[in-house]
Amino acid sequence: MKVLIFGATGMVGQGVLRECLLDHEVELVVTVGRTATGTRNPKLREIERRDMSNYAGMEQSLSGFDACFFCLGVASSGMKEADYERVTYGFAMAAADMLSRVNPGMKFIYVSGSGTDSSEKGRMMWARVKGRTENALLRLPLEAYMFRPGFIEPMDGIQSKTPMYRRFYAVGKPLFPLLRRMLPNQVLSTREIGQAMLRVARSGYSERILEARDIRAVLNA
Repeated sequence: MKVLIFGATGMVGQGVLRECLLDHEVELVVTVGRTATGTRNPKLREIERRDMSNYAGMEQSLSGFDACFFCLGVASSGMKEADYERVTYGFAMAAADMLSRVNPGMKFIYVSGSGTDSSEKGRMMWARVKGRTENALLRLPLEAYMFRPGFIEPMDGIQSKTPMYRRFYAVGKPLFPLLRRMLPNQVLSTREIGQAMLRVARSGYSERILEARDIRAVLNA
């Protein structure tokens, strides 16, 4: 299997990259992002690209892939809706539009979030924009799946790039065992999310939108 990862330096992206490199059925991993991951592996190729809104001229480099894991995103705190939409919706659709042409029918797994608003009309700005993005992706000629994890536990030395989230995880780390007992279907680790993404990339899933409990069900299948 040949896979693409967008946003492999983020917390979820690092998790799925790790699982892809460990998986013997994955023969090639190509990452696309503004910076390199710093990882060295014989089956890893990296594409550094400053403009994540335009992939003109890259069709040949990004064709021939079986799956794409789109983990690129930003925190919405302090952002205006237009700016957040430009990154969240704009970057995802630029990549997905191009991939739907050069890899028609490929599995495209988008990392969204618990609470995403599919109606696009709710009060929460980030949830509306994520919902708009999900809906647009599901209309493309791709076999698209939306992952909506809740609490994410970083493992294997993985850290968030967002300072606010790093502080939260540093303080909250001792609470994760308790959260897992109290909310077993809401807490997932970066390792578990990466493994679930790979399973869906191979075999699909009965639903196109996967809440945390669905992601857990993929792992337990």
